Amino acid sequence: MKALLCKELGHPNKMVLEEVPSPQPKENEILLEVKACSVNFPDTLIVQGLYQFKPDLPFSPGSDVSGIVKAVGEKVKHVKVGDEAFGIVSHGGFAQEVIVPSKAIFTKPEDMEHEIAASFMMAYGTSYYALKNRAKLKEGETLLVLGASGGVGLAAVELGKIMGAKVIAAASTNEKLELCKQYGADELINYNEEDLKTKTKELTNGKGADVIIDPVGGNYTEAALRATAWEGRFLVVGFPAGIAKIPMNLPLLKSCQIVGVFWGAYAMQFPKENMMNTMTLIQLYRDGRLKPHIQKTYTLKNAQQALIDMMDRKVMGKIVVMP
Repeated sequence: MKALLCKELGHPNKMVLEEVPSPQPKENEILLEVKACSVNFPDTLIVQGLYQFKPDLPFSPGSDVSGIVKAVGEKVKHVKVGDEAFGIVSHGGFAQEVIVPSKAIFTKPEDMEHEIAASFMMAYGTSYYALKNRAKLKEGETLLVLGASGGVGLAAVELGKIMGAKVIAAASTNEKLELCKQYGADELINYNEEDLKTKTKELTNGKGADVIIDPVGGNYTEAALRATAWEGRFLVVGFPAGIAKIPMNLPLLKSCQIVGVFWGAYAMQFPKENMMNTMTLIQLYRDGRLKPHIQKTYTLKNAQQALIDMMDRKVMGKIVVMP
């Protein structure tokens, strides 16, 4: 099989497409023929050696996969050879075949295309776990979404509206904000042109946002935290703009919570609970209430460019590699 390999850490353009042996599944694993693998920001970090998880060289990035089951381990019962399925791996998705743990794979709905299925788990799984399990978002509350045009952000906009919140979408360009508006955002903030704290306070009549989901980090984190309402919940999801240093008097003054969101670890440690969340999300998709925005697809031959586009923050919604 062919795989796009990271043989030395650094810029994605160092990666090479090579023929490698097909992997063999162990007793609790599935061999998946990859039809689609979406690109997530951690993929850009892992090839640079900047992610908290560091696989041995050489490896392929890519964690959000969809395809056809080619082989199953002897203890796998819920999927069989020939099934169309989607799931999550720590790495390896930028290849024609990948091993997936049995507890991290789901049968793909017949009406869901592979590129949609590959764009589903990481974005919606993270956002739903964040809003439902970690923030316990309530109907009528105000949700501020940073990086709202990205995969996780756009999913949070959709889910926030479904859960009955007033959604404020914050992003860096008017083009990105227009996409957020199409996905249901009630209010928009261009944080390259407007002060994030001031505008959030203005849009909430001085109260601030009850829940803030931050998949961006950097300077936006402190500004958003200062716009948190009394007893609000600030969800820490990711750091494309850098890891912020927080003045710890802020959560005291607002009596608010800073809450970590590590969906991947949650999905592995609590597979039954994650399965219930996933089934809810699949039903919402079937009901026409969720629709991932696929901006562009790439082949394995130009998958380096997919990572570069993600690094350069040119992506709105999801981009997908189609082996």
